[in-house]
Amino acid sequence: MSEETRSETYAELAATGPYGVRPGHALITMVEPHPGHEYAYNRWYEDDHYYAGAMAMPWMFAGRRWVATRDLQLLRVPEKSAVAQPVTAGCYLSTYWVTDGRYDDHMRWTVAINKRLNRDARVYRDRTHVFTAFQDHESTVYRDGAAGPRDFHALDHPYAGLVLEVIDAESPERRGELLEWLVSRHLPKRVAGSPAAMVTLFRPTPLPGDRMTYVKQVEGVDTRVTLLWFLERDPRECWDPHFTDLEEPVTGRRELLAPFIPTVPGTDTYVDQLRQSP
Repeated sequence: MSEETRSETYAELAATGPYGVRPGHALITMVEPHPGHEYAYNRWYEDDHYYAGAMAMPWMFAGRRWVATRDLQLLRVPEKSAVAQPVTAGCYLSTYWVTDGRYDDHMRWTVAINKRLNRDARVYRDRTHVFTAFQDHESTVYRDGAAGPRDFHALDHPYAGLVLEVIDAESPERRGELLEWLVSRHLPKRVAGSPAAMVTLFRPTPLPGDRMTYVKQVEGVDTRVTLLWFLERDPRECWDPHFTDLEEPVTGRRELLAPFIPTVPGTDTYVDQLRQSP
């Protein structure tokens, strides 16, 4: 077994390089199963791909799946989005943390394992990647300061909901200004007294050239900012007023504001609500 799996190499790798708990990088992927494939897709992802294609990989240390039932999809804005066409597309969202400083190591593994999964017919074809990108962590804004969970706890803490926000800066040169406005002025004011315990901010990185062909190259690498709002309440209970009156971004445009609730692992809960409101 050792010869087949090269166990001695793992011992060498463990002895070098960073191994902290900070989420220096993330994989954020929003996917739409094709009509009629909702149950099969959900079972494939939960029973196989979440583990074999993600959590079993080196340096991916936390993960969580989220779902947007039809009523949640209908809350999304703007109607004309550069991220999702139509804006309701992408009813499942998966979020993963990757150890800071281990992006290149993880990417070499993930490309290789996904090629193997594809070769072994363990990739579900009847789905569309609406928004899939590896991302570099920029900052985290906390509502309660040093109290409460940290960002590395976020995918394990039982948050009741999550809001995915995507903003495009006017130009690459102005993304820094946009980030400064978000972190220093906009977000501290918005999370104060709100159901949002924290907001993590990321910027996307290009996918490798040898990625799987069914995943399109990342758009907006030089201009985009991705925000994850972690909520202590169901987003349907707090959408108005906490998310219907957000200020327009400085030097940019909000391309997506989309609420989700956590899936119930090992079940098909909510699958029957993806195409019609409960």
